[in-house]
Amino acid sequence: MKLSKLYTNMPDRFAAVTFRPGLNVVLAEIRLPENRAKDTHNLGKTLLGRVIDFCLLSRKDRQFSLFKHKELFKDFVFFLEIALIDGSFVTVRREVAEPSKASLKRHLERHQDYVVLSETAWDHHRIAFDKAKEILDGTLDLRDLGGWSYRKLAGYLLRSQDDFRDVYQLRQFASSHSAWKPMLAHLLGFDGSIVEQHYAKEEELDARQNEEKVIKRELGGTDADWTMVEGKLLLKERDAQKKQTFVDSFDFRRADKEKTKIIVEELDGEIARLNQDRYSLSLSRTRLTASLADDVILFDPSKAQALFAESGVLFAGQIKKDFEQLVSFNRAIADERREYLKEELAEVGRDLQRINGELSRLGKRRKDELAFLASSDVFAKYKQLSGELVTLRADIDSLRRQLAGLSRLRDLRNSIRALVDEKAQVEAEMDRDVRLQHEKRNAFETTRVFFNQVVEDVIDRKALLGVSLNQRGHLEFKAEILDDSGNTTSADAGHTYRKLLCVAFDLAIARAHIQGRYPRFVFHDGVFESLDDRKKLNLMSVIREHCALGIQHIITLIDSDLPAAILPDEPFFHDSEIILRLHDEDESGRLFKMAAW
Repeated sequence: MKLSKLYTNMPDRFAAVTFRPGLNVVLAEIRLPENRAKDTHNLGKTLLGRVIDFCLLSRKDRQFSLFKHKELFKDFVFFLEIALIDGSFVTVRREVAEPSKASLKRHLERHQDYVVLSETAWDHHRIAFDKAKEILDGTLDLRDLGGWSYRKLAGYLLRSQDDFRDVYQLRQFASSHSAWKPMLAHLLGFDGSIVEQHYAKEEELDARQNEEKVIKRELGGTDADWTMVEGKLLLKERDAQKKQTFVDSFDFRRADKEKTKIIVEELDGEIARLNQDRYSLSLSRTRLTASLADDVILFDPSKAQALFAESGVLFAGQIKKDFEQLVSFNRAIADERREYLKEELAEVGRDLQRINGELSRLGKRRKDELAFLASSDVFAKYKQLSGELVTLRADIDSLRRQLAGLSRLRDLRNSIRALVDEKAQVEAEMDRDVRLQHEKRNAFETTRVFFNQVVEDVIDRKALLGVSLNQRGHLEFKAEILDDSGNTTSADAGHTYRKLLCVAFDLAIARAHIQGRYPRFVFHDGVFESLDDRKKLNLMSVIREHCALGIQHIITLIDSDLPAAILPDEPFFHDSEIILRLHDEDESGRLFKMAAW
């Protein structure tokens, strides 16, 4: 897969760009002196990459110039001719006015012009965006991607300035590692399906754990014992059946008997027990309060020294110091003891408050039960029992909901435990795969060699690609420059060398897959910026070597980035290699022949 031709339905406003199989240079010339000091010139060298990406069916971005200034571009229709690995071509047609549609046509001859092609002549005319991507994916037949869409690779093929910040993680993948790590692992020779499976397990586990939190909130934040709730429900249901029998038969003699039993066996006994507990706790509170009041050290070494002096007994400084240390030690123990006493007093207070509340509740219930027994009004008893029955049924419904929630929680926790085990197994498989691939001479080893070769040829320093598992079980990709001793340095932290690492990585991947079904083009915007002249010459030699191997390299640069000293018998660029020459003299020098927007 290489780029062949980019054109529009408005050639007077966007001239066709014909791509060469090897080196393609987009050169922006700053001819006006007043523009030389500017950082940006808006000639379109960077925009070219975005337009190519648009034709490769990128999603609509409202900040992209074509849509941000839609009134200027609404009538444009873009055509991108792509050379396929088998020697045939496919042309993609996409309109700015309706980017959710696209058209596709396979053909055998290069450099076609399908601006006026009839609707029926297209293989697929104005089909839905997602369907168009699916068909184009199948047409490109990039099997080396291992089933991942060509769109996931697009950012590595079309590096903008924003995508030189990190060798691996592009701007489009800023929020999700799962979107790029599995595919990249596959391209480097690892088992990408395991990596993808790991992210799927992790995502499912997060969803289950979030569901667990929701259920716990629904249960009031408590984690009650399932069997205890089930037991309470059973007792409540039996109680409700009894009361329903009393109400249905309108005979309250058995109800009176039940009430008497409740008062004598349950309420009175519970009230007596709680009163005993309250008495014990009250005694404890009195003792604790007294202990806190009495916990004072009365011995004063200074007074003791004065007393001994008056008695004629020597009280040397060391003895006084020892007593002071003893007092300090005892004071520390006393302070610690006071803290324990305060905590115990606070706990006693909480228990007393709870018991008082429970006694109030039981006292009211006992009063109601006695009133029921004392009443001779059958209808009043019927009304009271009906009310109790309603309350019981509400409690039963609440317990049933709680039981259902606890049952869901139990099943969910079982599935969470299973997922944790499955995730751990996948991590173990990933670890084995990483160790195995490091030991074998496979695609990863090949890519590492090519990567180092590019960096070493340009800056005479070795560079290393690394892949390992971090503490969270995720793949960690590294690209580092080494010093003369083979140790990693911080040189790659600078923008210039980081950009070089990105270029080296893209070329290394393309070269490692040169015999397979993988895109054979890369686009690098501003590739020579901030490099010194010697390194620019070295990088240019590296680029030409890769182009000779069959890799199509599209580079953009401003004329001020050209090396100052160029050998006369070896021009930096041949005229045939410059596919697009932009300038700032007038609108004719822009990518889009119109005033700056």
